[in-house]
Amino acid sequence: MANYFSIFLVVLTVASGLIWLADALLWAPKRKEKLAIARANTSNAIDDETLKQIAPIPSIVDTAQQIFPVIAFVLVLRSFLYEPFQIPSGSMMPTLLVGDFILVEKFTYGLKDPVARKQFYDVGKPERGDVVVFKYPEDPMIDYIKRVVGLPGDRVVYRNKRVYIQEACPEGDVCPLKPIDLKFENNNEFAFHFSRLNKFTESFGEHSHQILQNPDRPAMEMAYYDQPGTAINEWLVPEGQYFVLGDNRDNSRDSRFWGFVPEENLVGKAVAIWISFEFEREEDSWLPGFVPTGVRFSRVGGIQ
Repeated sequence: MANYFSIFLVVLTVASGLIWLADALLWAPKRKEKLAIARANTSNAIDDETLKQIAPIPSIVDTAQQIFPVIAFVLVLRSFLYEPFQIPSGSMMPTLLVGDFILVEKFTYGLKDPVARKQFYDVGKPERGDVVVFKYPEDPMIDYIKRVVGLPGDRVVYRNKRVYIQEACPEGDVCPLKPIDLKFENNNEFAFHFSRLNKFTESFGEHSHQILQNPDRPAMEMAYYDQPGTAINEWLVPEGQYFVLGDNRDNSRDSRFWGFVPEENLVGKAVAIWISFEFEREEDSWLPGFVPTGVRFSRVGGIQ
């Protein structure tokens, strides 16, 4: 849906711009000539209303002149700078909650054209710990949001609900497999199907964020199964691709299931929550489900 909207913006911007250009080159000079003749014949004693009737601006031209600057601004802003997204699921809890509306920085990982999404200017690469929005590899029409855990060349191991990483090393060197630092925080904030979720602080060097684990789910329940009875819990990240996980580790469909995120699928980096709505309501409430029941102002701010 987001890609369709981008195409619509491009078409509307180009169409209104061409109409404005055609008017400036072809029709505006003729209107100007008619107005000059009218002023000369009346010794310039003619009011504005009469001038508008003598050389009226076609409605399609008037509309194009009004909407082109606005549409062009929105296109540039949305395609190359920032784009708003809504969080539809709990896979990134506790970092992001259902009802959070976030801003995604589009230029962080390179500038891409808004239609074919081909990169034409390289700016930077994802870093470990970044929260990224990307086109779902199995259906590029769907946008996903997860956290980057494995970089190209890394060996990622998910064992007993803990992440281990063997970073890519210079040729000839051997880098050790290291566990990602994990610190227990509490288990009284979040619940899922009557299970109290454990909250941890996970640290990638200087970068820290929080994750959730369900203690009532087996450690390998979320692992990808290549063949019946064969669990895969380690992956070697190919060049130009990334391994991503949801922060709600036992309730996230991520790289453990469908593999890696190609660099060309990256949309941008999630940098801030600009508004957050609450949708919880009583079962007998007459309000439609899409109507917010409150605003969580405390959640507005940057994303870790």
